[in-house]
Amino acid sequence: MDPAVQLGIRKTVTYCEDVLRDMRALEAPVRYVTVAAVLDNPWHGKGFVEDLSPEVRRLAPALGRYLAGIGVDLMGGARSVQAFGKAAMVGLGGEYEHANALIHTTLFGDECRAGVAGSSWMVGNQKLCGVGDTLEVPLAHKDEPKNQNFYHTIHVRIHDAPRPDDLVVALGLASGPRPHARLV
Repeated sequence: MDPAVQLGIRKTVTYCEDVLRDMRALEAPVRYVTVAAVLDNPWHGKGFVEDLSPEVRRLAPALGRYLAGIGVDLMGGARSVQAFGKAAMVGLGGEYEHANALIHTTLFGDECRAGVAGSSWMVGNQKLCGVGDTLEVPLAHKDEPKNQNFYHTIHVRIHDAPRPDDLVVALGLASGPRPHARLV
Protein backbone atom coordinates (compact mmCIF):
# COMPACT_ATOMS: atom_id res chain seq x y z
CA MET A 1 0.00 0.00 0.00
CA ASP A 2 1.12 3.55 -0.75
CA PRO A 3 2.82 5.04 2.37
CA ALA A 4 0.92 8.31 1.91
CA VAL A 5 -2.37 6.44 2.14
CA GLN A 6 -1.21 4.47 5.20
CA LEU A 7 -0.20 7.70 6.92
CA GLY A 8 -3.49 9.47 6.17
CA ILE A 9 -1.74 12.12 4.07
CA ARG A 10 -4.12 14.50 2.31
CA LYS A 11 -1.35 16.10 0.31
CA THR A 12 2.39 16.59 0.16
CA VAL A 13 3.81 20.05 -0.48
CA THR A 14 7.40 20.55 -1.63
CA TYR A 15 9.41 23.72 -1.83
CA CYS A 16 12.77 24.09 -3.55
CA GLU A 17 14.75 27.33 -3.71
CA ASP A 18 18.23 27.93 -5.14
CA VAL A 19 19.82 31.14 -3.83
CA LEU A 20 22.39 32.47 -6.30
CA ARG A 21 23.17 35.80 -4.68
CA ASP A 22 22.38 37.63 -1.48
CA MET A 23 23.70 41.20 -1.53
CA ARG A 24 26.42 39.81 -3.83
CA ALA A 25 27.12 36.61 -5.77
CA LEU A 26 27.67 33.37 -3.84
CA GLU A 27 30.59 31.05 -4.54
CA ALA A 28 28.05 28.24 -4.90
CA PRO A 29 24.24 28.33 -4.86
CA VAL A 30 22.52 27.35 -1.62
CA ARG A 31 19.58 25.03 -2.13
CA TYR A 32 16.72 24.97 0.38
CA VAL A 33 14.16 22.16 0.29
CA THR A 34 11.11 21.65 2.43
CA VAL A 35 8.78 18.67 2.26
CA ALA A 36 5.54 19.00 4.22
CA ALA A 37 2.91 16.32 4.69
CA VAL A 38 -0.64 17.44 5.47
CA LEU A 39 -2.22 14.51 7.27
CA ASP A 40 -5.25 13.56 9.32
CA ASN A 41 -4.74 14.28 13.01
CA PRO A 42 -5.22 10.81 14.53
CA TRP A 43 -6.28 12.31 17.88
CA HIS A 44 -8.82 14.80 16.47
CA GLY A 45 -12.30 14.41 17.94
CA LYS A 46 -11.19 11.99 20.67
CA GLY A 47 -11.04 14.47 23.53
CA PHE A 48 -7.99 14.47 25.76
CA VAL A 49 -5.91 11.38 24.94
CA GLU A 50 -3.62 10.48 27.83
CA ASP A 51 -1.27 8.16 25.92
CA LEU A 52 -0.25 9.44 22.49
CA SER A 53 2.43 6.78 22.03
CA PRO A 54 0.47 4.14 20.04
CA GLU A 55 -0.16 6.59 17.19
CA VAL A 56 3.35 8.04 17.48
CA ARG A 57 4.84 4.53 17.11
CA ARG A 58 2.57 3.88 14.12
CA LEU A 59 3.13 7.16 12.28
CA ALA A 60 6.47 8.74 13.23
CA PRO A 61 8.97 6.28 11.67
CA ALA A 62 7.11 5.97 8.36
CA LEU A 63 6.54 9.73 8.23
CA GLY A 64 10.26 10.39 8.79
CA ARG A 65 11.21 7.96 6.00
CA TYR A 66 8.59 9.42 3.66
CA LEU A 67 9.66 13.05 4.12
CA ALA A 68 13.39 12.28 4.06
CA GLY A 69 13.05 10.21 0.89
CA ILE A 70 11.35 12.99 -1.02
CA GLY A 71 13.60 15.71 0.40
CA VAL A 72 16.87 13.89 -0.29
CA ASP A 73 15.75 13.23 -3.86
CA LEU A 74 15.04 16.96 -4.36
CA MET A 75 18.47 17.78 -2.90
CA GLY A 76 20.20 15.41 -5.32
CA GLY A 77 21.28 12.89 -2.68
CA ALA A 78 22.26 12.76 0.99
CA ARG A 79 25.76 14.10 0.25
CA SER A 80 24.18 17.39 -0.89
CA VAL A 81 22.45 17.90 2.48
CA GLN A 82 24.45 19.87 5.04
CA ALA A 83 21.68 21.20 7.29
CA PHE A 84 18.32 19.88 8.40
CA GLY A 85 15.43 20.56 10.73
CA LYS A 86 11.81 19.71 11.45
CA ALA A 87 8.58 21.45 12.31
CA ALA A 88 4.90 20.66 12.75
CA MET A 89 1.66 22.55 13.12
CA VAL A 90 -1.70 21.31 14.26
CA GLY A 91 -5.09 22.74 13.35
CA LEU A 92 -7.29 24.41 15.93
CA GLY A 93 -9.30 21.21 16.45
CA GLY A 94 -6.21 19.55 17.94
CA GLU A 95 -3.78 20.44 20.67
CA TYR A 96 -0.21 21.70 20.72
CA GLU A 97 1.09 18.36 21.99
CA HIS A 98 -0.22 16.55 18.88
CA ALA A 99 2.31 18.43 16.73
CA ASN A 100 5.04 17.99 19.32
CA ALA A 101 4.47 14.26 19.77
CA LEU A 102 5.14 13.27 16.17
CA ILE A 103 8.37 15.17 15.57
CA HIS A 104 10.09 15.17 18.97
CA THR A 105 10.79 11.48 19.07
CA THR A 106 13.74 9.42 17.89
CA LEU A 107 11.22 7.34 15.94
CA PHE A 108 10.86 10.31 13.56
CA GLY A 109 14.32 11.86 13.95
CA ASP A 110 16.30 8.65 13.44
CA GLU A 111 14.63 8.08 10.07
CA CYS A 112 15.39 11.65 8.99
CA ARG A 113 19.01 11.41 10.20
CA ALA A 114 19.48 8.12 8.35
CA GLY A 115 17.98 9.61 5.18
CA VAL A 116 20.44 12.54 5.13
CA ALA A 117 23.38 10.51 6.53
CA GLY A 118 23.56 12.85 9.52
CA SER A 119 24.29 12.37 13.19
CA SER A 120 23.03 15.50 15.02
CA TRP A 121 19.85 15.94 16.93
CA MET A 122 17.38 17.87 14.83
CA VAL A 123 16.23 21.32 15.81
CA GLY A 124 12.47 21.68 15.70
CA ASN A 125 9.48 23.93 16.04
CA GLN A 126 5.79 23.30 16.52
CA LYS A 127 2.63 25.35 16.84
CA LEU A 128 -1.15 25.33 17.11
CA CYS A 129 -2.66 27.53 14.41
CA GLY A 130 -5.33 28.22 11.85
CA VAL A 131 -5.54 27.62 8.12
CA GLY A 132 -2.89 29.40 6.06
CA ASP A 133 -0.57 30.24 8.95
CA THR A 134 3.19 30.16 8.41
CA LEU A 135 5.34 27.34 9.78
CA GLU A 136 8.95 28.18 10.58
CA VAL A 137 11.34 25.26 10.00
CA PRO A 138 14.65 25.83 11.84
CA LEU A 139 17.82 24.27 10.44
CA ALA A 140 21.22 23.33 11.87
CA HIS A 141 24.22 21.36 10.56
CA LYS A 142 23.50 17.64 10.21
CA ASP A 143 26.74 16.63 11.98
CA GLU A 144 28.00 19.75 13.81
CA PRO A 145 25.02 21.21 15.71
CA LYS A 146 27.05 24.05 17.26
CA ASN A 147 28.20 25.43 13.89
CA GLN A 148 26.08 28.58 13.93
CA ASN A 149 26.79 29.40 10.27
CA PHE A 150 24.26 26.67 9.41
CA TYR A 151 21.42 28.11 11.50
CA HIS A 152 18.70 28.89 8.96
CA THR A 153 14.93 29.14 8.96
CA ILE A 154 12.66 28.16 6.09
CA HIS A 155 9.13 29.57 6.13
CA VAL A 156 6.34 27.36 4.81
CA ARG A 157 2.78 28.44 4.12
CA ILE A 158 0.11 26.10 2.80
CA HIS A 159 -3.02 27.99 1.80
CA ASP A 160 -5.50 25.32 2.96
CA ALA A 161 -3.72 23.83 5.96
CA PRO A 162 -3.87 23.06 8.72
CA ARG A 163 -7.60 22.52 8.76
CA PRO A 164 -9.01 21.91 12.25
CA ASP A 165 -8.51 18.13 11.84
CA ASP A 166 -5.07 18.35 10.16
CA LEU A 167 -1.48 18.01 11.21
CA VAL A 168 1.32 19.39 9.03
CA VAL A 169 4.74 17.82 9.49
CA ALA A 170 7.69 19.32 7.62
CA LEU A 171 11.32 18.44 7.03
CA GLY A 172 13.67 21.22 5.93
CA LEU A 173 17.04 20.74 4.24
CA ALA A 174 19.85 23.03 3.02
CA SER A 175 22.94 22.43 0.92
CA GLY A 176 25.18 24.81 2.83
CA PRO A 177 25.49 27.58 5.38
CA ARG A 178 23.48 30.79 5.25
CA PRO A 179 24.50 32.95 2.31
CA HIS A 180 27.68 34.80 3.30
CA ALA A 181 27.63 33.35 6.85
CA ARG A 182 30.59 34.67 8.77
CA LEU A 183 30.31 33.79 12.42
CA VAL A 184 33.51 32.46 14.00
